[in-house]
Order: sequence, then C-alpha cells, then structure tokens
Amino acid sequence: MTTLKPGDEAPDINATDQKGNSISLKDYSGKKVVLYFYPKDSTPGCTAEACSLRDNYDQLLEKGYVVIGVSADSQASHQKFIDKYALPFPLISDVDKKVIKDYGVWGPKKFLGKTYDGIHRTSFIISEGGVIEEVITKVDTKKHSEQILK
Repeated sequence: MTTLKPGDEAPDINATDQKGNSISLKDYSGKKVVLYFYPKDSTPGCTAEACSLRDNYDQLLEKGYVVIGVSADSQASHQKFIDKYALPFPLISDVDKKVIKDYGVWGPKKFLGKTYDGIHRTSFIISEGGVIEEVITKVDTKKHSEQILK
C-alpha cells in the first residue's frame, strides 16, 4: 500500500495526541521511533497490537525506541483506549487523515466480500536521523513488539 521504503526520509508529523499535545517527528530527533498505524481503538486486533507494545514497552525503551500510535479516532476515544489498557505511549488523533495519507496507509480494503477505504495496519521504524529503516506491512498483532525487537 505505502510507497515509502527503507532509506526514505520519514514525512514530518504535525498532529496532536490524546491530550491535545502537539507532536512532531522533529521532537524525537536523536531517538528511534516506532510509528504504528492501526484502524480503530478498542477493536480486537488493535487492542492486541497495543497491548503487545505495552507489555514490551520497557524492552523497546531499553533499545532506544519511542512508540507513537496513529489512527483516525478522536482524542476522547484515544484517551479511553489508553485508560482502559494502561498504554504508556501517545496516540495521535488524525481525524483529518493527513498523517495517515502522508505515510500512504489509507486505501481500499476488503472485509467480508466488501471493499471500503480504511487504514492499512502498518508500522514504520524511523532512525534517529528521521530516515525510515523498516516498514512492517504484515503486522502480527499479538507479537508486534517481537517483530520490532528481532
């Protein structure tokens, strides 16, 4: 789906998280960033993915990673999701889908024989210098942190 690949400069982000705090990729210069896109708060696959990252968050921090989630859900929805599952990382509320489209993860999907537009579950590993190191398109929701830490 996305045309971004390892070696490309990561598109900058100018968005807000669940608390209305401004988030820019430049704020994380000097740190590795796991930028993960997911379809919807509190759905089974998205919850499994978020909990995998939560459960291995200390290991991710030890390896120098910062984790940021992105979906088109509202700030209120993100805050409920964070509170319910004790997620230790910010979630960008991209209701206008600017970041989602900048990263090329919005497009046609199929479910139960129907085609619709939606977010393709994709993660980008971004270097300390803002360059994409890895694009994970086949996300294993239950073992996502293992895919990153491998």
